[in-house]
Amino acid sequence: MFRVSEDRFALAEVFTIARGSRTHADVLRAEVLRGHVMGQGECVPYARYGETMASVRAQIEGLAEGMDRTALQGALPAGAARNAADCALWDWEAKRAGRAVWQMAGLARPAPVVTAFTLSLDSPEKMEMAARKHAARPLLKIKLGTPEDMPRLEAVRRGAPSTRIIIDANEGWDTDVYADLAPHLLRLGVEMVEQPLPAGQDDMLAEIARPLPVCADESCHDRDSLPGLRGKYDMVNIKLDKTGGLTEALALRDAARAEGYRVMVGCMVGSSLAMAPAVLVAQGAEIVDLDGPLLLAEDREPPLHYDGAGVHPPLPALWG
Repeated sequence: MFRVSEDRFALAEVFTIARGSRTHADVLRAEVLRGHVMGQGECVPYARYGETMASVRAQIEGLAEGMDRTALQGALPAGAARNAADCALWDWEAKRAGRAVWQMAGLARPAPVVTAFTLSLDSPEKMEMAARKHAARPLLKIKLGTPEDMPRLEAVRRGAPSTRIIIDANEGWDTDVYADLAPHLLRLGVEMVEQPLPAGQDDMLAEIARPLPVCADESCHDRDSLPGLRGKYDMVNIKLDKTGGLTEALALRDAARAEGYRVMVGCMVGSSLAMAPAVLVAQGAEIVDLDGPLLLAEDREPPLHYDGAGVHPPLPALWG
């Protein structure tokens, strides 16, 4: 059986996107103990996808005794619950075998990957201050998603004139707003826009010019999402809480590349335990956004290590 605990991590600062603000990250930790070997995984239930802490916990605790990763793929749908369970099973299998997850999955040895750092939605003045504070970082991700975003983007570029920038609209624009903003995004050196239109209302992306790459986030969950993205998106954002774990995330990465999509690997706001499996998926990705622990005031022990080279693969004591 899986044991599940609810953990709350304080954020270093209030984090705001188009849907609202938060001061804490609420996560679920799944633990599988068989024999003397324990494996663990973490997920972040997301209300946007109809998930709550209680509903996801019930899904995990309802899994059958002795569940393995293969059976798990059919026992639960893609989502947070399957993510925590899948990653816990990978961790357990690796520890039982005395091998790293990357070896068991047939992957190359992972290396550090450069990650974006996210600036949350705020007034232009505060976003400019935040951009100046983090201007030395190689890549900034800017949370936008309102009709009044142009002053915010101008302010961020003033604060970080040389930094690479990507933006995430979190489904907050309509077609007219995006068409109006797109030329200015190019002028300001934005490299990619993530989910500019709401999922399910994004068909116009196939009809209008896409002068810079558009990445599917809310529109892409697992491999079953790929047919609906054709002609509308250039990139997919792979998050383990959407795919339902590392197993499907690796499969989605390979399938997306085979269909010509570029790959972004992202995260919800969680601890180092949630990011650790995603570091494996992020190897070779065009954009990596695994900054969850950098947004926290506290983290698990041992945490992932971040430095000038990016986010490093996890220590076995954390995961994998």
